[in-house]
Amino acid sequence: MVDWITTDGLTDYDAAVAFMEARVAAIHAGQADEAVWLVEHPPLYTAGTSARDGDLLQARFPVHVTGRGGQYTYHGPGQRIVYVMLDLNRRGRDVRAFVARLEAWVIASLAEFGVSGAIRDGRVGVWVPRPDKAPLPDGSPRDDKIAAIGVKLRRWVSFHGIAINVEPDLSHYNGIVPCGISGHGVTSLVDLGLPVTMTDLDLALRQNFEPIFGQEVFAECDLLTAGKRTFPA
Repeated sequence: MVDWITTDGLTDYDAAVAFMEARVAAIHAGQADEAVWLVEHPPLYTAGTSARDGDLLQARFPVHVTGRGGQYTYHGPGQRIVYVMLDLNRRGRDVRAFVARLEAWVIASLAEFGVSGAIRDGRVGVWVPRPDKAPLPDGSPRDDKIAAIGVKLRRWVSFHGIAINVEPDLSHYNGIVPCGISGHGVTSLVDLGLPVTMTDLDLALRQNFEPIFGQEVFAECDLLTAGKRTFPA
């Protein structure tokens, strides 16, 4: 079984990490079920294991150094944080396939609202093509990021997870180079003109979880060509 937990209001980041660490230990010990935890945080920045000092442009909010993969990202009100605590000992010890499934889960959930999310080689997360915006200086098309992904494994049990922009204050991203990627922007469901609520997104996530994560063991690269994706260090 997978427990679905929704916490209303704004959850302290350090308290969330402590909860996840305890739950991950209990899952590994066979003392708790897997869990998907839906929260929001007060405005803050997190620095992943690949964060570069120069990508913190202005410490407008508290900065939390965290053990998840990735670089700097922003969390705040209006952003759905999806903490995913799953046992990859039972679901297949394949990190790339797991990340690909997380991306596919976000893409399927966004499609419920008519949003065509996309993955980009070398850029973890989910992006929205923006042909309505000017291309980059080199002529390449513009993408805006709508969901960030950063995970950590402990004894092959996952934690941390996904951040999906529903209606955050996008100006709060100005204090960092999000995920170390400049040039492209960030967007949200409401920024795209969609009156989607947090409850709407939660329902879409729950409806699309089983088709992607439902089987007991991941078939090797069965959902996406995960083995062909290039992930940054």
